[in-house]
Amino acid sequence: MDSLQRIWLRCWDGVVARLGRGRIAQAVLALVVLYLLIAVIIGIYWSFEPSRFSVDELAQQQAQARNQQPVVGYHTTAALIGIGETLLEKPGGYLSNDRFPPGLWLDNMPNWEFGALVQARDMARALRKTFSRSQSQSTENPDLAEAEPLLHFDSNSWILPSTEGEYRKALKALRAYQAGLGDSGASSTQFYARADNLRDWLGDVSTRLGSLSQRLSASVGQRRLNTDLAGSPGATQSTATAKQSDIQTPWLEIDDVFYEARGTAWALIQLLEAVERDFGETLDKKGARVSVDQIIRELEATQTMIWSPVILNGSEFGFLANHSLVMASYISRANAAIIDLRELLSQG
Repeated sequence: MDSLQRIWLRCWDGVVARLGRGRIAQAVLALVVLYLLIAVIIGIYWSFEPSRFSVDELAQQQAQARNQQPVVGYHTTAALIGIGETLLEKPGGYLSNDRFPPGLWLDNMPNWEFGALVQARDMARALRKTFSRSQSQSTENPDLAEAEPLLHFDSNSWILPSTEGEYRKALKALRAYQAGLGDSGASSTQFYARADNLRDWLGDVSTRLGSLSQRLSASVGQRRLNTDLAGSPGATQSTATAKQSDIQTPWLEIDDVFYEARGTAWALIQLLEAVERDFGETLDKKGARVSVDQIIRELEATQTMIWSPVILNGSEFGFLANHSLVMASYISRANAAIIDLRELLSQG
């Protein structure tokens, strides 16, 4: 009898243990599902693109905080700082280097961030190379010499050091440069609003927009002729290339290019508004202010709300829309206006 009871008790203990483990497994599964659900909701919130900021208001706030008056170059530096702060402080913070959900799953916002980051890097380089220097033999500003390479730090580094940490150091250096601009005693810190300086930066912008336009247009596939050496008699290149080639953006990268273009345009709107303030006198003398306004207007059209839950890739005249081709149209028109503006600035 005792042996039967012991067997029964052992069986009962085994059943209880199994039921207990089952409940634990169910509880763990429920927590995982709840975590994933919350992550999805947060991911949707983090995917909303940041709003534009007022460059003029930001410059005024920064000047008042230092008891200064905005001077030439203040707005351009403020716009660059504002772009950097937005990348770091928007909902979810900087997402490109996230290693955990929901940031790990998101790709649209990291591509948007990269588009804005490239424009910030180009402006930082222009500040260091041309805007802050009177001539090629002049000494570069130490704050900008520190900020520019920090903004070129690996955009996907998670720790040791983190991307955010390096970019915050860059913003600190940019604030120091901006403070020097407003300090009447710091004559070595300058911003030269000359037509040739502006033309150089616009050349970089035009190159970026031209590349984006081609990548956006390739969403439906294109057969392109080789024009690499067109208009250059006697020019040569390293290796031979085909006279024509078929170019098409991979299907999984179409939305990546689209959101990179959105981020690029968003950043350029703020930078051009700042340039219009700092180079106002130069633009007025050239009769070019309206050209800047037109470029901004073309770029603003790229920021229209997207009503489709996905980036559609219909054919050119097909039943479905092609968001990439629409974006390419606005980007190309803005680029054409920039090319015209550069020609206008080169005239005496």
